[in-house]
Amino acid sequence: MQPRRTIEGDVLTAVLGINAVFHDSAAALIIDGETVAAVEEERLSRRKHGKPPVAFATWELPELAAAWCLREAGLEPADLDAVAYSYDPGLATGEGLTEDPWDWLRTRFAERAPQFLAAALPGLDPGKVRFVPHHLAHAASAYHGAGFDSCAVLVLDGRGERTSHLAGHRRDGRFRPLAAQALPHSLGLLYEELTAHLGFRRSSDEYKVMAMASYGRPAMLERIRELVSADGAGGFRTLPVDWEELAPRLAAGGEDWTQRHADLAASVQRRVEEVLLELCDWLHEQTGETRLAMAGGVALNCVANSRLARETAFEQIWVQPAAGDSGTALGAATHLSEELGAAPAPLQSAALGRGWSDEEIEARLRSAAVPFERCDDVAAAVAERLAANGVVAWYQGRSEWGPRALGHRSLLADPRDPENLERLNEIKGREQFRPVAPMVLERRAAELFSGPFPSPYMLFTHEVDERWADQIPAAVHVDGTARIQTVDPSVEPLVGRMLDEFERRTGVPVVINTSLNTAGRPMVDDPRDALECFGSAPVDLLAIGSFLVSRERLFSTADGRLDGAVPAGVA
Repeated sequence: MQPRRTIEGDVLTAVLGINAVFHDSAAALIIDGETVAAVEEERLSRRKHGKPPVAFATWELPELAAAWCLREAGLEPADLDAVAYSYDPGLATGEGLTEDPWDWLRTRFAERAPQFLAAALPGLDPGKVRFVPHHLAHAASAYHGAGFDSCAVLVLDGRGERTSHLAGHRRDGRFRPLAAQALPHSLGLLYEELTAHLGFRRSSDEYKVMAMASYGRPAMLERIRELVSADGAGGFRTLPVDWEELAPRLAAGGEDWTQRHADLAASVQRRVEEVLLELCDWLHEQTGETRLAMAGGVALNCVANSRLARETAFEQIWVQPAAGDSGTALGAATHLSEELGAAPAPLQSAALGRGWSDEEIEARLRSAAVPFERCDDVAAAVAERLAANGVVAWYQGRSEWGPRALGHRSLLADPRDPENLERLNEIKGREQFRPVAPMVLERRAAELFSGPFPSPYMLFTHEVDERWADQIPAAVHVDGTARIQTVDPSVEPLVGRMLDEFERRTGVPVVINTSLNTAGRPMVDDPRDALECFGSAPVDLLAIGSFLVSRERLFSTADGRLDGAVPAGVA
C-alpha cells in the first residue's frame, strides 16, 4: 500500500507507534490519520508475546514489526514525522510503584529507547522519538478507534509507569483525565497473581483463568471482597492476597486443578466484575455519557465486559480489539498523529497485519512440494467440508490485530457435533475447559444469542438461546454462554459467504472458530507457518487464499511412500 502524498511527493503525516516495555511488543503505522499497518512482533518472530514480561527484556524492540510496517507503506525510517513510544520513563520514578526490584532497569532501558530505535531503524533521527504515557496510549487507542464524537473512557491493566488505571472523558477533540489509580493497587496484577498461582503464565494466560471460573462457584467471594474494593472516588484498593490459604498452588500447566481452584477463579472473577461495575457507575455520573470506550488488558475480560453492557447506564461499549499492551503501539501513534494535526480515523477492521497474494501463496505451496488445487469458490468448498464434519484451517487476507482469530487465521469446525470442542482442543494441545467461539452473520445473531450487538471482535459473552443450544452444542460454554463474533459481510465478504453456504447445507448459521495455532505458539502469520501447523495437526483441509490442501491427499500412501512429494497445482 502506498501512502497519500503531497504535490511535492512528501508523506503528509507518518507516525510509527512502538510498544516494547512490558509484553506483547508491537508496531503500528498511521499515515495522515489512517491506520495502514499494525502487527505484534510475535507473529513475525514466532516467539510468543514477542519477549518475556520482565524488566531485563525492556531493551528488546519490535524490530521485525516496525520494519514490516514501513515496508508495507513504502517508507524509509527517515520519512517518519515521529515515533511514538508507549511509555514515559520520566513518570516512572518516586514512591507508589510495585515492589519489583528491577523497576530501575526498566526505566533506564526505556530512557534509551530513542537510541535503540535509531540503531534498529537506520536513518531514523532519534530526536523524532517521543514518549507517550502508557495509559494515555491505551486510552487513545480506545477513543480514536471507537470513533465516538464524545464518550467516557476506561483503561485497566496490570500497570503503567505509576498507575494501573485511567478514567476520563473524550469530548470536543480533547481527552480529560478524571481518575487514575496509583500502584501498587491493580486489578490487572491481582488477576496476574492468580494466574501464576493456578499454574499458568502471568501476563499471558489470564484468559485461561476466566474460562476456569465458569466451572466454579464464588465460594470465597466474601474474603476477596475484604481485600479488593472500589473507593467511591473513581479508584480502588487491592490488598495482598494469601493465595495459598484459599487454594494450594498448582504446578506449571495447571493440570491438576480441583473444584477449589475453580471456585477461587470464580470468586476473583466475580469481584473484578463488581469493582468494574462500581468504576463505571462513577464514570457515568462524572461524564453523563451513554457511550464507553475501553482498553487495557482487563478489557479483554469478555465476561466482565458483558456485565458492564447489561448492568451499567452505558448504552454502547466499544472495546479496542488489541486491548492489551500491543494496542498501545496504535494508541501512541494516533495520539501523536492528532497532535501533529492529522485526525485519526476510526478503526474499521482488525485485519491490519501481513497479507499474501495468490501468486505468493502458490509459490510457497510449490516450494513446499505439497499437492494443492486452485478453487473457484473457496467459501463453498470449505462449507462443504465443514458440513461433512471436517476441521478446516482457514487462512485468508491480512492477519488479525490483537489476540482473537477473526476469520483470517482460524481453525473452523461444525458446531452441531458436541465432540468438536474436545477435538479442536486436542488439535491445539490445550486445556479441555477452554471454549471455542461461534461465528454468526450479524443479521442473524439476535435469533440465536442475547447480548451486545454487533460484536465483531469477540470481546463480549452472549447467552445462547435455549432453542438453539442443542443444535450448536460445541459452541456453548459450560455456563450457557458463547463468546461470539458477529460477521458483517460488507467488511468480511468471504467469511460471510462461507457462513451462508454452511447454513444452506445444514440449516445452521453458525461455525465454530478458534485461532490457527497450537498451544504455546503464536497464531500463524505467513503461509509457511500455516503449512507447518497444518502438517503437524490432524486438520482435514487447509484453505489458503484461492487454494485447497487436503490432508487426505497430502498424506495418502502408495507403496509406503507419501505422494505429496510432487506439487499438483491445478490452474
